[in-house]
Amino acid sequence: MRHVWRWFGPKDRVSIDDMMQAGVQGVVTALHHLPSGAVWTPEEIARRQQQVAVMKDGAPSGLKWEVVESLPVSEAIKTQGDDWRTHIGNWITSMQNLKAAGIEVICYNFMPVLDWTRTDLAWRRPNGATCMRFDFTDFAAFDIHILKRAGAAEDFPEDVRDEAARRFAGMDEARREQLAGNVVFGLPGAAENFSLQDVRDLLESYAPVTDEVLRRNFHDFLEQVAPVAQEIGVRLCCHPDDPPFGLLGLPRVMSTEADYAERLAAVDLPANGITLCSGSLGARPDNDLPGMMERFGARVHFLHLRNVRRDGDAIRGSFFEDEHLGGQTDMVALVASVLREEERRRKAGRADAAIPMRPDHGQDILDDIGRGGQPGYPAIGRLKGLAELRGVEAALSHRGSA
Repeated sequence: MRHVWRWFGPKDRVSIDDMMQAGVQGVVTALHHLPSGAVWTPEEIARRQQQVAVMKDGAPSGLKWEVVESLPVSEAIKTQGDDWRTHIGNWITSMQNLKAAGIEVICYNFMPVLDWTRTDLAWRRPNGATCMRFDFTDFAAFDIHILKRAGAAEDFPEDVRDEAARRFAGMDEARREQLAGNVVFGLPGAAENFSLQDVRDLLESYAPVTDEVLRRNFHDFLEQVAPVAQEIGVRLCCHPDDPPFGLLGLPRVMSTEADYAERLAAVDLPANGITLCSGSLGARPDNDLPGMMERFGARVHFLHLRNVRRDGDAIRGSFFEDEHLGGQTDMVALVASVLREEERRRKAGRADAAIPMRPDHGQDILDDIGRGGQPGYPAIGRLKGLAELRGVEAALSHRGSA
């Protein structure tokens, strides 16, 4: 695996210097300041590449921007609303500009409205560390009683509705605002700017978009972008839904192995690939991560390795982000499957034999706590995760190992 690290740009509290000390080999970043649907120009791409290339004191870092995460797919593309064809054209232009700059792996997602959803961004663990958590009942309290989405109550089991009502009644106004802010944080660029009415308006734009419609719109997108990617030598890799089940009445089309199989078959080109995120997919008990890596390995272009622990076995339920070697995904088995795929690629002479992998998320530990970094992206917590994953990789790769 090629060890890479997500960086949110110059405002990220975790610097280029920090990731160099973590020993990473490349950088995953994006032009987060540009609006969804806009063209990523050669000048903007070059500016970010230069930022990656230097340390705080101006010395060369030796690092390069290797993976894009994410080139956003606009809501207009997903709903086929106004300007959707223009936005696809801009997406293709951005992809071509990235390739011209030497960047060949582009991660994106097709999640409606929310890039990810959590109800707690700093849930305390018994050892004092904090992590992100999705509490299904707290989310029901938000959906039914704070957002007041029409029909929300019918989306939850009776026992969850009852407990959500009790929890909401026990919350003071500060806690209600905190819960709403935590959920809205998953809106791209929304942490400081979006109101509940903005969320309601976005949900309304999806009223006619069923799972079937979103799948069709996704296939229309792939039919236009994947052949261009194949022609110019770019590897596209779609990130799964996070969490991988329905929320807010929105459609979900990238939550299961069957979803991935359908999307890959819709445009059956090597460039149309997967971001295998063990944390997102692992939030469902019916997703077999090592098995998915074996079955889809040839089309896995990017890896997010993290672990979650579910509160139960329900498809829709609560979970928290556990340590990388904790949780309920067998991380050793998953890494072993990755290494087998890389060996197959080397024997086939593929230039992309080393799959880029980043230690996804991490618990806030030690000096991460109180640092005010991006939720889920602490410096030391990710460093710990990377060290653990490296240890697994080294042990499995050692001559004579099983």
